[in-house]
Amino acid sequence: MNPILHVLNGDATFNVFEQTGLDGDVMIWREVLSEGPVSENIGSGKFWQERAAWISKTFNDTPEHYNDSMVAQLEKFSQPYEEINLWFEFDLHCQVNLLGVMMLLSQKTDLSGPAVYLICPAEVAGVDDFRGMGQLDGGQLESLYDNTRVQLGEYDFELATEAWDLYVAGDANKLEEWLNATTFWSNMHNLKPAMQAHLKRLQRNANGLNYVEQALLDIYNTGIKNRPEIYAAFWDGDKIYGMGNSEINTYLDKLGARGLINP
Repeated sequence: MNPILHVLNGDATFNVFEQTGLDGDVMIWREVLSEGPVSENIGSGKFWQERAAWISKTFNDTPEHYNDSMVAQLEKFSQPYEEINLWFEFDLHCQVNLLGVMMLLSQKTDLSGPAVYLICPAEVAGVDDFRGMGQLDGGQLESLYDNTRVQLGEYDFELATEAWDLYVAGDANKLEEWLNATTFWSNMHNLKPAMQAHLKRLQRNANGLNYVEQALLDIYNTGIKNRPEIYAAFWDGDKIYGMGNSEINTYLDKLGARGLINP
């Protein structure tokens, strides 16, 4: 076994990572914890059973495929790596997944555990409108590794635990209080804007819609009815959410069910 593990935020990043000369084993985190049911104890079998059921139902997957592509990989966290590198992006999708990974790692009580590093760019030099590491090439990923990688410390994990608990609780007032009260973000510099974006999802307007639902409805009401065009328009204004087409569809389907759009 290689002493180094790289946790990548999806297959798009893996495709680029293969072009690098970076040493180490790879785990691909194929999850979208920013949507669907979550609970505090991410290490429990029940947590992953609920995720398997929701993913299968929502994205037309099967529990077997989900278990093979996601749950089976969790075993890597039990192996004696000396160093773990977490490759995640700035958006809400990635930040909640990052929190999930950090929660799994923090449950390990072995004080001689691996050094944990984060590579988490919000922008990349020379890349206009950076949205994800899948846009980059191997050389750019290596540059991020060499120039932006930071080691996560105890405070970072405490911050992540607070954020995860608040995310699971789904209480807009408590989340807002925490965001206002927290003044030091250490190495978790992309967490605050992502959680601010999540706060807007928890809050409802006079029509009973959250920010994402209202934004999609506004796009639709401008005359953009074609789903691929809706995706593009939403991304242009709200890339902080990091949602793919399948995730946006879950919101559009809700609007359709309420008769607000013609799906």
